[in-house]
Amino acid sequence: MKDIITSRLRFSATLIVLALFLAGFIQACSSQKKDLPPDDINTDTIPVKYVDTDVMFWLTKADSTVRFRRQNVALNFSEVPPSGNTITVDPGTTFQTIDGFGFALTGGSAYLINRLPAAEKNSLLQELFSADSTFIGTSYLRISIGSSDLDAYVFSYSNIDPNSSDPELSSFDITPDTYNLIPVLKAILAINPEIKIMGSPWSAPVWMKTNKNSVGGSLKPEYYGVYAKYFVKYLQAMKSYGITLDAITVQNEPEYGGNNPSMLMTAVEQADFIKNHLGPAFQEAGLTTKIVIFDHNCDHPGYPITVLNDPDARKYIDGSAFHLYAGDISALSQVHNAYPDKNLYFTEQWVGGSPTIQFGSNLKWHVKNLIIGAPQNWSRVVLEWNLASDPSYKPHTPGGCSKCLGAVTIGSSVSRNVAYYIIAHASKFVRPGSVRIGSTVVAGLPNVAYKAPDGRKILIVLNEGVTSQTFNIRFGERHVKTSLEAGSVATYVW
Repeated sequence: MKDIITSRLRFSATLIVLALFLAGFIQACSSQKKDLPPDDINTDTIPVKYVDTDVMFWLTKADSTVRFRRQNVALNFSEVPPSGNTITVDPGTTFQTIDGFGFALTGGSAYLINRLPAAEKNSLLQELFSADSTFIGTSYLRISIGSSDLDAYVFSYSNIDPNSSDPELSSFDITPDTYNLIPVLKAILAINPEIKIMGSPWSAPVWMKTNKNSVGGSLKPEYYGVYAKYFVKYLQAMKSYGITLDAITVQNEPEYGGNNPSMLMTAVEQADFIKNHLGPAFQEAGLTTKIVIFDHNCDHPGYPITVLNDPDARKYIDGSAFHLYAGDISALSQVHNAYPDKNLYFTEQWVGGSPTIQFGSNLKWHVKNLIIGAPQNWSRVVLEWNLASDPSYKPHTPGGCSKCLGAVTIGSSVSRNVAYYIIAHASKFVRPGSVRIGSTVVAGLPNVAYKAPDGRKILIVLNEGVTSQTFNIRFGERHVKTSLEAGSVATYVW
């Protein structure tokens, strides 16, 4: 009996010691977390104790072994003159103000997000849209007016028989958006009330179109006034749900009629629609939502210039939107040079899904052309395409995009894909109201710099070469030396 009692006492003592050890460990971890810098995004179980540094440095490697992770290195400014390549950041040279970076919240994205368990949905939305210490701070969204091709089915807000007409729009009904899109938008706005939203139609209701079909066709001239009223009713309906759109584009990809849905609209037709119908309708309704034109590829900058050449249309137009499935990103500067008082927006670029998705090549192309190239050519906004898809790139309409990889994939779990990290390198730090500032062009190291509203400077650099590069960042009379592996991208903040 004595041996049994002794054994039990020893066991109890061991449990007490173990409990004290665990309590001390938990307290130490909690204390260490307090030492994290206020803008750390590291999600390791045990927080990292970062070294003191003048310049904080976030990295994504081309081989995807490091994905938007803060590096625990000291990058301290020195007044010693540097040698080698130098990127000089000049806050005295200023360009456009930034509205935001983000994604398209397609109907399919909203559906997938909305069906997540409540705690998981809230966690994902916080991660995407909160601008606090642990999340990426998406600050701009694009949604479809009616369905896009990344909805499960085609719909408009006036779904009547194609051979009928409804000039009074008594059939107007926004109910399809109330199932998923509006609830998700309201949850996002609760996290970030300042987020800006752009709406884009893929097609007018089929009964307004020349071919009575969701694919292709054009808007009949006799329905221009009715369609302008359709936009007004849409914006008013969204506002009744507490959702105010910052901007609309007149037509998504007006030069391509092969998507489902889609609609063709020439530059002359777009100018006519705006000056004689849409602009006056917005003015009469007291709407301040911006009207943005074109919303198509960089190979035809003449389209927005043609619309802007019409002074009666131009007075209603805020700016032009672009995609880059064809052409060169420098087309934005052509339009800026023609009309420097009009804004520019980069509104869509997909990442194609396949069994051999190339993280590194997509990272390099998108960062060079969109995150760096579009702002360097005056864009106020940079948006990647679909925010979320399932593992089979669904949902999509019959004939819609069947290989559009979401920034996140939502299946049995949530995984993050290359577009997530591409946007994160800008969205977390280049907050709305940031101003692009001067930065020198260095061969093999495309870059763009900003001054944030809080005064911090941000420099995004890509090593587009095939070998590692060491270079200097110069700010005033101070310099700091750093390096990037081939194909990697870095965001530097000080």
